[in-house]
Amino acid sequence: MENFENALMGGHPNSLGNTVEVVATVLKHPERFEELFNCYFSEDEVVRLRVSNAMKRIGKEQKALLVPYIDRFLDVISTIEQASTQWTLAQLFLLLERDLNALQLRKAKELLIKNLGRHDDWIVLNTTMETLGRWAKKDAKLKQWLIPQLERLSKDSRKSVHGRAKKILLKIQ
Repeated sequence: MENFENALMGGHPNSLGNTVEVVATVLKHPERFEELFNCYFSEDEVVRLRVSNAMKRIGKEQKALLVPYIDRFLDVISTIEQASTQWTLAQLFLLLERDLNALQLRKAKELLIKNLGRHDDWIVLNTTMETLGRWAKKDAKLKQWLIPQLERLSKDSRKSVHGRAKKILLKIQ
């Protein structure tokens, strides 16, 4: 595979396109991870969506490839204003929880708290609630902040959002 950005372009935005093939290439040639990571800076939002999907897949197979990039996820990728990027970060931070140092965990919590308050995308809300809900079990201050947010979201008109909020509330109260 010559160029990851070109490989991730085109097709229906909701399709995986060549994401699975790109992931297989990176898993076989980990030295190309940086090239894939840099596709987050593509002007094509479909490429960025597929990069996010690829990161989740790689994280499940070889999480160690993502660990050296934690700070870049927190400081750079988190500034990308695209829902798919934000919901993926919520998932990646949960996956990488044991690999986060105290500062990284604090930054991840701050980002997700901000996202829960400002995003309206249902997937961002659901994945962010899930990660914060799990972390709130071990963090009383986060739990205290999260409960009113979950109560607010339990009244959301979207079934998946209010359902997830109610479910997490039951788990952490």
